[in-house]
Amino acid sequence: MAAPSSVPRLAFVCAATPTARAVKKRLEKRYGAVAPAQADIIVALGGDGLMLQTLHRNMRRRTPIYGMNLGTVGFLMNTYREAGLLQRLRTARQVTLTPLRMLASDSRGRIFEATAINEVSLLRSSRQTARIDVSIDGRKRLPDLYCDGALVATPAGSTAYNLSAHGPILPLGAGLLALTPINAFRPRRWRGALLPRHSKVEFTVLDPSKRPVAAAADSVEIANVAKVTVTEATDISLTLLFDPEHDLEERILKEQFDH
Repeated sequence: MAAPSSVPRLAFVCAATPTARAVKKRLEKRYGAVAPAQADIIVALGGDGLMLQTLHRNMRRRTPIYGMNLGTVGFLMNTYREAGLLQRLRTARQVTLTPLRMLASDSRGRIFEATAINEVSLLRSSRQTARIDVSIDGRKRLPDLYCDGALVATPAGSTAYNLSAHGPILPLGAGLLALTPINAFRPRRWRGALLPRHSKVEFTVLDPSKRPVAAAADSVEIANVAKVTVTEATDISLTLLFDPEHDLEERILKEQFDH
């Protein structure tokens, strides 16, 4: 980020809605704008979906991203307010996220790689229940999981799909990943596991011709997977900026007490 005494070069990106486009136009006129590749800070205008897109598109640039909520949930976004943006950016707190890396091989032997900020998920692609072998760090933990699917979530993603699948919410500094089944049929009582962040999770699809499974790293989906390996992408570091009153750690904690 630029030094506090300087004026940072800003790039504005927005969701594809009339409201977001109008806000982007006003902010660019008010604060000036450059392309994302030349920016000190990227300002994302939309919801959490846009924030994930922006993080993915700028993953290798490592440019800090500050979001303003023009969507619905806005878990990763700050409150929308056009006035005083430069001061908000000067006082913003940094939160560092580390994504997941998915390596997936399909039934034809092709290898695909993708990154996920929220989660890597496996989902059955037919009416048949999926059968999945689950290994952690080379050790078989579940030789035959019957389920609709399974996922590995980061702390930042633990309040998204993982929470909907009844997985645990993870504080950002917990050093953990959530391994969560999606409608597990057998073993029926298995509700998932908490794993050290550096764990290597391997999913092997059993009987893939009869019970096909697709894998997704956030929005990137691979059909008919045979094996999926999930690790932490330690070579990638993402920086989000939050207003001091919008403490992401506090929001994650608060989610565990809201009803």
